[in-house]
Amino acid sequence: MESIQNIGKGKIFDEHFLMSIATIGAFAIGEYPEAVSVMLFFRIGELFEEYAEEKSRKSISDLMEIKPDYANLKRGENVEKVSPETVKVGDIIIVKPGEKIPLDGIVRIGKSTLDTKALTGESVPLEVCEGEEVLSGCINISGMITVEVTKEFGESTVAKILDLVENASSKKAHTENFITKFAKYYTPTVIGIALLICIIPNIILENSDFAMWLHRALIFLVVSCPCALVISIPLSFFGGIGGASKTGILVKGGNYLEALTKVDTIVFDKTGTLTKGVFKVQNIVPSSEYSKEEILKLAAYTEYYSNHPIANSIKEAYSEDIDISKIDNVEEISGLGVSANVDNKNVCVGNHKLMEKMGFPKEYKEEIGTIVNIAIDNKYAGYIVISDEIKEDAKSAIENLKKVKNIKETVMLTGDLKSVAEKIGKDINIDKVYSELLPDGKVEALEKIMEGKKGKVAFVGDGINDAPVLARADVGIAMGGLRSRFCNRSSRCCNYDR
Repeated sequence: MESIQNIGKGKIFDEHFLMSIATIGAFAIGEYPEAVSVMLFFRIGELFEEYAEEKSRKSISDLMEIKPDYANLKRGENVEKVSPETVKVGDIIIVKPGEKIPLDGIVRIGKSTLDTKALTGESVPLEVCEGEEVLSGCINISGMITVEVTKEFGESTVAKILDLVENASSKKAHTENFITKFAKYYTPTVIGIALLICIIPNIILENSDFAMWLHRALIFLVVSCPCALVISIPLSFFGGIGGASKTGILVKGGNYLEALTKVDTIVFDKTGTLTKGVFKVQNIVPSSEYSKEEILKLAAYTEYYSNHPIANSIKEAYSEDIDISKIDNVEEISGLGVSANVDNKNVCVGNHKLMEKMGFPKEYKEEIGTIVNIAIDNKYAGYIVISDEIKEDAKSAIENLKKVKNIKETVMLTGDLKSVAEKIGKDINIDKVYSELLPDGKVEALEKIMEGKKGKVAFVGDGINDAPVLARADVGIAMGGLRSRFCNRSSRCCNYDR
């Protein structure tokens, strides 16, 4: 059937035509076992490869955790849980703390902090208030928000991500195409020789038996069928894909396996790939009147009632039990920080804007990460540096890659500030660093890297906003649970911001 379809498309002499001719010839001369084996072995080889690829695709789809299960649709005074696919543009939905945003929209009531890590790959949460856009796939962390839907589910960010993952390229590898190219020349040659075997003896020999020479021509066709070559190629890719899946590496097609052998440049995303993608206290710098322990303790007490990721990192660093009886008059200062009375001390914890509002000059040095300032009883008391941590094995992984003969260059692309990106790049010995990039900027940077390259370029990423880059690279490698990216905004780690 495939041979007939390909003939209709003008592709006559391919491997399917070769298999069909050999099978028909075997039936014609009565070699039924040979006819069955030719088609059976070829199909078994293809089935093995299809099975491996489908298993890989299913495993990747199973890893997708960003698809929302429901939407809270507001109808009059009532709120109903409905499928996101049934919500229309202009409808009003409610998103509670801890829930995924099911559809793209505009915040109409409320304000909150969103975990955009799956979309942007960055750890810094995004503050949203009335009139601002929110994207499906983000997680609502703090407050309840009312959202007016601007895109139906099929056009939403999360739907585009899922579509991109589920319908990734299924091109054949060049090695697989070899059998098609081989058949293109081999098949007509074999058929031509078979015709000559059938016709020439009947022309030059007297009393020749046409049926006998036809039989011999058909035998030649059957014998000339390169079954081993046709079967070996799909089976080799099946072995590679299957073997990789046993070690937790999911390969979506044989073309990527072959392309990997030609990679000479590897491009990395930063957050979640080279770094852990979580906040951690890296440094505590107190003023002369306080110790590091006092600063950390007072900051942790002040942040006790906050679920902000930065607050959580401070409480985690303190690690001791907190006596809540010592905390009162807690006040959230929107966009600036939080204040509280802790053990009869007035403590303010927040960003540089809060300190400026309180009349304090910029006391801290320029450091890599988010600066959390502390003021005690209207006096500047010091600051805490919080930043993303480099993975323990990131540096050794880069060093090992550079030992591979084919790898000529390593590159890092990130939406982070230049100072942050260059510091991390230097620490792990990355050859080139591109910083402050939006998702489309990453694509442009990748295309610039790919210009004039003889070898292939692989991109390694972890977040949803890497989807355009993963698709553009010769080989896209998604770390951990697949979260291919598709987003038009980038969260950049600057200063502490509520």
